[in-house]
Amino acid sequence: MEASTFNKPSVDGTERIERGTGDHVATANPNTINSSDFLLRLLAIVLLFLAIILLAASKQTKTGVVTGNLVVLNVEIVAKWQYLSALVYFMVVNVIAFAYSIVYLVLSLTKITKSKGLKLIFIVLDLVMLVLMFTANGAAIDSSVLLYNGNSKVGWTKICNLFGHSCRLVAASISMSMIGSLSFLLLIILSIVNPHR
Repeated sequence: MEASTFNKPSVDGTERIERGTGDHVATANPNTINSSDFLLRLLAIVLLFLAIILLAASKQTKTGVVTGNLVVLNVEIVAKWQYLSALVYFMVVNVIAFAYSIVYLVLSLTKITKSKGLKLIFIVLDLVMLVLMFTANGAAIDSSVLLYNGNSKVGWTKICNLFGHSCRLVAASISMSMIGSLSFLLLIILSIVNPHR
């Protein structure tokens, strides 16, 4: 049976090209990729915003008793994400990825991202964001494991048994960021698959 090609107007007013043989019809619709791209970026923005807010809110203060040489002191102990360089790196990367996602979303609404040169630049930037987010998430997970378990070989004690609320917020922040980084991974996969459709 001979393959047929014809243009068919879609619901949104654009034309779709349909190619098919007999009963099998394959449809190429560029708006599907654009809406997927938009939704994934919007999802990344929401998740990264939640990750930033959760980490920023993870400060916790406790009053502890310190004894030494017949002196007993009530000391206020504060746990902040700024005290761990891995969490500072994690916060900076999430803020950068969040800002980049907003800039891209605004530019995509103005149709500037349609040029081939800019598309390639944004694919490379998506890849850079993905790498930065994976490294930041890995560093934050490593620090969290130390906070939960300590390290008896170097004399680091568990912190999360005292600052449980703070540790839970840090863990939730890392979870949001990990899902956000998966959004970037899906964006890269879509940009690779899109030209082959």
